[in-house]
Amino acid sequence: MGHNIDLTNYKIRTDLAIEAIDNQKIKGIVSKEINEDGIKITEVMVNEEASQIINKKKGHYITIEFSDVTDYENSKKVEKKFSRELSKLINKLNISKEASCLIVGLGNSKSTPDSLGPLVINNVLVTNHLFELGEVTDGYRKVSVLVPGVMGQTGLETSEIIKSIVDKFKPDFLIAIDALASQSIERVNKTIQMTDTGIHPGSGIGNSRKEISYETLNIPCIAIGVPTVVDAITIVSDTINYMHKHYTYSKLNINNPINKLMAYSPNYLKEKITLNKKDKEALLGIVGTLEDNEIKQLLFEVLTPIGFNLMVTPKEVDFLIEKLSLIIGNGINKSLHYNVK
Repeated sequence: MGHNIDLTNYKIRTDLAIEAIDNQKIKGIVSKEINEDGIKITEVMVNEEASQIINKKKGHYITIEFSDVTDYENSKKVEKKFSRELSKLINKLNISKEASCLIVGLGNSKSTPDSLGPLVINNVLVTNHLFELGEVTDGYRKVSVLVPGVMGQTGLETSEIIKSIVDKFKPDFLIAIDALASQSIERVNKTIQMTDTGIHPGSGIGNSRKEISYETLNIPCIAIGVPTVVDAITIVSDTINYMHKHYTYSKLNINNPINKLMAYSPNYLKEKITLNKKDKEALLGIVGTLEDNEIKQLLFEVLTPIGFNLMVTPKEVDFLIEKLSLIIGNGINKSLHYNVK
């Protein structure tokens, strides 16, 4: 049976380069992955040709994936890796140790999933005014910060506010922090992406504003973000995929004595399971015969016209955003100021 689902208007909501690539081998993309202390770090270089294919700007993307930041030891490990990778990115841009920096906290402080940027700013060491007073020792650089709010609060284009500040005070480079959107439940609040390509505020929730980048500001722009939301389409399609994996795993391990001793077994998430169409169809009929992208497209057709493609965030987001903002703030301080340990 054929399935002609026309969803050319459907765009997967993701700000993450690794999700745009989606394990594909694409000409013009060089990817390197390492695992340290249970933390996965992926570096992706995208050239001009590949940028047209994956709809991401040409440049360098670094993604840090982790399982938990609520534990103190784990949070310190993530902070160390983040600070190291940010330092490497700054060096690749040939930014000197004396270069001044403007750090911008994008987002809405009144909305918890969108408050990452403003909260990070609270943990940043600001020194620009101290340099003017002549009270700074060696090992620190000039750092100033800005929380421009969102257009719904100010009535002004965020990029224009930032450009006016840059034109007036002339920082040597800019770091922008913002909340992102993911197309994977597993990456929400468990991923940090940094890139030298800049950022489109609001792009993850379909409300893209003018970009903040080298092209618009004429200074190097590093964007740092954490996916804090997913849309309903992603949640439902991921759930269907988990159901398929659970069904296949249960069928293959029905006589495994380990599973009989466990009230609940999440082992299907830990093992690499090859799904076949017969299992998928047996579980969900026609829907089970669809490919992952077709399921997402079908869900788009069902949910979007009735306004139910909601943006969703975990219930513990307040606690997680606080932890993540501390990790990113401390990591930025250590990357920018060589006397901060």
